[in-house]
Amino acid sequence: MARTREFDTEAAVSRAMELFWARGYEATSVRDLTAYLGIGQGSLYAAFKDKDGLYRAALEHYRTSLAAAALRDLEEGADARSAIRTMLVERIRIAVAHDGRGCLAVNAVCERAPEDPATRRTVRDMQEATREALTEVLRVAVERGEIPDRHDPSALAGFFVTFLNGLLVSAKVTPDARALEPLVEVALAALG
Repeated sequence: MARTREFDTEAAVSRAMELFWARGYEATSVRDLTAYLGIGQGSLYAAFKDKDGLYRAALEHYRTSLAAAALRDLEEGADARSAIRTMLVERIRIAVAHDGRGCLAVNAVCERAPEDPATRRTVRDMQEATREALTEVLRVAVERGEIPDRHDPSALAGFFVTFLNGLLVSAKVTPDARALEPLVEVALAALG
């Protein structure tokens, strides 16, 4: 008879996400994970196969929680400029927290690509979802006359995703929201 799992895997994934986010993949050992999660090594392997499996689950949890919340906030914004500003500023605040831990997705791709194509795909999918959401917000803004139509909404969305990636890396170097938030206004000038 197989033993039943003695821990909440969702809670373990959420906690593992925090540890990977703080330390990175390479600097987080299986021993660190089991101690932090309060589970045995056998339980970790039974639930996730290996450290990599837990890391993938943590990235997916990040995508469905924090990244998804940013997209919802973007889609619920009153006007494009305000919605994009709010999203960027909120991402800065999250990235500078905890001594500048940055963004788990950007950290993951910086640390793991090109050796880890699965991580690259996961992060690319997250960024593509953000680009698509921004494209729609910007397309509607052009239709409403909120912003001029001098740039293609998809190209503008790509610019904002690229800007956000750089901003999130900068948050690790300079974990100071007051230094980074003024850059958002410069980027918003691209809206015309």
